[in-house]
Amino acid sequence: MSINQSAINLLDQLQDVVDQFSAESFSKPVPTLSNSSVGQHVRHTLEFFICLMDAENDRAINYDQRKHDPFIEKDPKLASDIIDTAKDFFAQECDDFALVMEANYEIDKDETTSIPSSYLRELAYNIEHAIHHMALIKVGVKSCFPGINLPDHFGVASSTVRYQKSQNA
Repeated sequence: MSINQSAINLLDQLQDVVDQFSAESFSKPVPTLSNSSVGQHVRHTLEFFICLMDAENDRAINYDQRKHDPFIEKDPKLASDIIDTAKDFFAQECDDFALVMEANYEIDKDETTSIPSSYLRELAYNIEHAIHHMALIKVGVKSCFPGINLPDHFGVASSTVRYQKSQNA
């Protein structure tokens, strides 16, 4: 399986959960998530993928400059539509290319660092980042939304799933 297909499979899982939410519950503050909402975690995750999709044209990626679009975090239908766009993009199986990842790791200074990277390296990072936020979403769902069904292995890294399966064999 290609890394692109892994991203699509992960986005399928996220979409399965997003599609079960009403706008009200999607944007509801969740105490176990420090009062952030499931929608905020979904928006954050999707905006990283959007940055990566935009990097194909720019040959640079800067996650700090994502939009923080409040509409995505309040509208599960919009989030689902963005997931469809991302899945279509990753289905294209684009070749790897060099890019520069730009970030500011300072709190009190406007000091951007440029780091050589590549599309596939950033796709791998996006997958790991999405899994992390999906694990948080799982905590929020289990604590506040018992009617939401979570796919098997939602928010669990593939290496962990393989390890767990090896222990049960």
